[in-house]
Formats: sequence, structure tokens, C-alpha cells
Amino acid sequence: MAKSKKPKHIAVAGNIGAGKTTLTELLSKHYKWIPQFEDVDHNPYLMDFYEDMPRWSFNLQIYFLNSRLNQLLEIQRGTETIIQDRTIYEDANIFAPNLHDMGLMSKRDFDNYYHFFQTLQSMVQPPDLLIYLKASVPTLVGQIQKRGREYEENIRLDYIKKLNELYNKFIEGYKEGPLLIIDVDKNNFPEKDEDLGEIISKIDATLYGLF
Repeated sequence: MAKSKKPKHIAVAGNIGAGKTTLTELLSKHYKWIPQFEDVDHNPYLMDFYEDMPRWSFNLQIYFLNSRLNQLLEIQRGTETIIQDRTIYEDANIFAPNLHDMGLMSKRDFDNYYHFFQTLQSMVQPPDLLIYLKASVPTLVGQIQKRGREYEENIRLDYIKKLNELYNKFIEGYKEGPLLIIDVDKNNFPEKDEDLGEIISKIDATLYGLF
């Protein structure tokens, strides 16, 4: 009877261009998990935000917070295992502080937003496993350019670099639950089956204790 309880929530975290969506798709196929993606196509603020960041940063972050919270509640209510592309932590600990640091969100808005996040965080369960795709800035930039998304064309190098610093700091202090770090500079899972296999055996070991 000692079978570990079925995980319900796997989350994939990582900077813009790290490969979160690709890994989410590959793992959902392998494990038959249900993927949950970030809905960028129907985000009513994204285009405006890239045009005028100070005006739309707070609105955008609240929109993300709400949609992410809805995803978490859906996961908790369901019985299936969900793999989530990006987490509620990243919005609050990386993207919002970065906007504030860059002078693109006022202190008042940031404080309001962050306290709201903390309230919500106390109401939801952390993921059963967080997978962090760690990548250097050149790798990220290369992958962003390769996929050629129109709204990402204006992303500046210093923006990516700052996000990366915040990501690494956040991951160093992450204590919510099991964590698996994948070095995307060395692991080319989108193109190499054996690299994906390596990630899968690490997940098996972490979730199911299969060594």
C-alpha cells in the first residue's frame, strides 16, 4: 500500500525562450498528463503592454495573476495530473519585480499587486514538482529569434538578462516543494531524444522514487 499518491500538478518554469511550452508538450505526451498553456493569443493587454509598458504593466500582471489562479483552482478540483506551462510564482517573483525595478510599475502598484499575490498564495497548494529550465542569455536570445514571434521582436537584451538574474535568485530560494533544474545550455531536449530521456528519468526518480 506504500504507493506514493498520484501527483496532480507539475509545473514548468523558465525565462522567455527557455523551451517551457515545448517541454510541456513533450512531457504531456509521454506521461499522458493534461497540458495547461499560457493563453497569449487571447490576452487583452499584451499588445498594449509591449507598446506602452508603464501604462499597462499593472493591468497585465493582474490579468496573469487571475488566469494563473484559475488554473490552480482547476488543478485542485480535478483528479487528473496537469502539467502547467509557467507558474504563479514567476509572475509575482520575477516579472512584476522586474517591471518595478525598471521603473515600469510604480511602487504603489507593485506593493498592491504583491500583497494580493501573497493572499492568493496562502490559499493554493504548491506544485508536486517544479521543473526549472535554466538557460544562459545567449541560448535564450537564440531560441527567441528562432521562433520569430512578432510581439517578441522588441524585447531588449537587458530585459532578458534582468529576468534571468531574478529567475536564478528565485530558484535558489525556492522551498515550496520538489524542484528539478534542467540546464538547457547542455540539454537539447527539443531535438535529442536521449536528452529528453534524461529529463524523464529524473522526473520518475523525483515523483515515483524509481532510481
